[in-house]
Amino acid sequence: MTDLLAPLDAHPEADRIRARVVKDARASLIVEAGGLSGEARDALEKSLREAALAIDGIDEVQVALTAPRVQRKMVAIGSGKGGVGKSTLSANLAVALAKKGVRVGLIDADIYGPSQPRLLDAQRKPEAREKQLIPVTTRDGVKLLSVGQLVEADKALAWRGPMATGALTQLIEADWGDTELILVDLPPGTGDVQLTLVQKAKPQGALVVSTPQDLALIDATRAIDLFEKTGVPVLGVVENMAGYTCPHCGKDSDPFGQGGAEASAKRLRVPFLGRLPLSKSLREASDAGRPPAGGDGPAADAFATLADALVSQLETIAH
Repeated sequence: MTDLLAPLDAHPEADRIRARVVKDARASLIVEAGGLSGEARDALEKSLREAALAIDGIDEVQVALTAPRVQRKMVAIGSGKGGVGKSTLSANLAVALAKKGVRVGLIDADIYGPSQPRLLDAQRKPEAREKQLIPVTTRDGVKLLSVGQLVEADKALAWRGPMATGALTQLIEADWGDTELILVDLPPGTGDVQLTLVQKAKPQGALVVSTPQDLALIDATRAIDLFEKTGVPVLGVVENMAGYTCPHCGKDSDPFGQGGAEASAKRLRVPFLGRLPLSKSLREASDAGRPPAGGDGPAADAFATLADALVSQLETIAH
């Protein structure tokens, strides 16, 4: 009876059909739907059902969609202190990874100050399917979810701890599809949101961002301590806003100091993944929703190098 379904071989998505059976005029199809969005999955199911029902002798069709299990990894990006450029770094790192072909997602976990929708120009509200949010895909190929996409812009969120952690849980448990790597842009500090992430998702590692100045390094050390105490490997430290080249005279200067993050990483015995300079053009492009990591030039090269270093560290801890 299986030959009755031979006309399905001409369907454009026939290569996704993994099994097909006919019994008493009822066709059952098992279809691999990996890599498809919720809308595409629905369209595939409808198309195959209609094609099967058009076959003489088929009165009923059951379509079961499956997807290969994705070995997904999650990396927390923390700072311990605000104002160190962590969100801009997270956005550009995600774009750099996507540019290299990594299926990457980004959770904006800074519940009270979500900035990723603007940085990645993805402010539209995500859809939901079977009570799960579906991430918005940016023009650079990054899947993004942020509280900033769910609430009215420029309105303060007067949420207590349980509401904030509940929102984070919803973002974590979204339909991330075939995403391989999810970056989580954490808020400053070492509080409820950080602990909820560790308890709910247990990231494979953490990236800590600091400027070279002593005050930022003190807070970054606290962030490293939190991750280590909760069993999350620290993949490395990044020194952000490290050095500045004057666009007028071309002279280099170090307004926040130099080398502090590298020295702290060495003292704490965690990897140092590199420096990113203070750059007006980087800030302006990112604020305009055009992360320079997606293009060419020194900024793109710097984030590409950081993306390679992160992937290398993930591979190291996996062995």
